[in-house]
Amino acid sequence: MPRDSTTGRPLSPLTAGALCIKPRPLLSVRQMATVDALKANSPEFVVMRQLAMRFRGILRSRNIDALGRWLKDAHECRIYEMQRFARMLQSDLDAVTNALTLPWSNGQTEGQISRLKTLKRSMYGRAGVELLRARVLPF
Repeated sequence: MPRDSTTGRPLSPLTAGALCIKPRPLLSVRQMATVDALKANSPEFVVMRQLAMRFRGILRSRNIDALGRWLKDAHECRIYEMQRFARMLQSDLDAVTNALTLPWSNGQTEGQISRLKTLKRSMYGRAGVELLRARVLPF
């Protein structure tokens, strides 16, 4: 298991995954050192990071042609997780294509639903609808 370059502790898969998708300009100095160490010790991390950065660019540029090439490269890489992710995208390619081409997004709605669910979980068993209404609705 890879280790954090500054603390020497084992790096969790969650942390490695977050570092894999974060662009270099947004990394802190410590995170850059960890990414560099991961790249030096793991060729799989290099491939995953390249694919993740390309996918991020495709989402931002909304380039359908690049998506097709990315899916092909992800299927051909030897990393099971990337192959599985590419298969998942391929299985619902219409939805992915719509997300890239259409101007609409339900992100705002999903964010409000997530916020409401978080509030409800934090209050679970403590109060009823009245307290929830007081915390959700503006004054």
